[in-house]
Amino acid sequence: MQIQGATALVTGANRGLGQVMARLLLQRGAQRVYGGARDPRSVLEPGVIPVPLDITDPAQVAAAADRCSDVTLLVNNAGVLTDSPLLAAPAPDAARAEMEVNYFGTLAMCRAFAPPLMNNSPGAIVNVLSIASWLTNAAMGSYSASKAAAWALTNGIRGELHDTGVLVVGVHCGYIDTDMAAHVTGPKNTPEAIAEQTFAAVEGGRTEVLADERTRQAKAALGLTPGTTASALRP
Repeated sequence: MQIQGATALVTGANRGLGQVMARLLLQRGAQRVYGGARDPRSVLEPGVIPVPLDITDPAQVAAAADRCSDVTLLVNNAGVLTDSPLLAAPAPDAARAEMEVNYFGTLAMCRAFAPPLMNNSPGAIVNVLSIASWLTNAAMGSYSASKAAAWALTNGIRGELHDTGVLVVGVHCGYIDTDMAAHVTGPKNTPEAIAEQTFAAVEGGRTEVLADERTRQAKAALGLTPGTTASALRP
């Protein structure tokens, strides 16, 4: 599919990568860009249409799917990071919150928007994942678990949407220079670079973005080649 003339919905569009993606979509000629956020008043990017959207709220997800039924590109960018270990955390509440947003919220969006995307095809779903899908940092183990689950989800819906005209793209990268990684002192990707690579993949019909060298190394360490999914392997 082409970004020019597309109608897109970006979740978490009020800041960071989501805001940059919404901006770039308009710059690339998208005819309409909806920006989802829990507080729609926080969606301040010029030209982006604010949509109230908590992806863990079934009623809001359904309302967004109804309001944005003309969507041809869904960008599941909303996510949460609690920096919590799996065993040392005082309770599993953080792990549950990350799974609710990063896995179940993404699943809810895919389920709600698959019908309109198929009706409006060609179209695409972009799931913003992470190097943490494959590389677990003990200090944030529950985040890695949620992103690994989201990777499996992405592979699964790609199989279910095969031959429907809906491309499914998984975006993997290391730290991005946004508020979420403000505490990180090491190398970071710019959100602009991630957005550019993502939309180039959408237009090129590619199912996977490995946005930086560390992420490519992490994927290679799994014994997989770029673009190969776990569901394609045989025992």
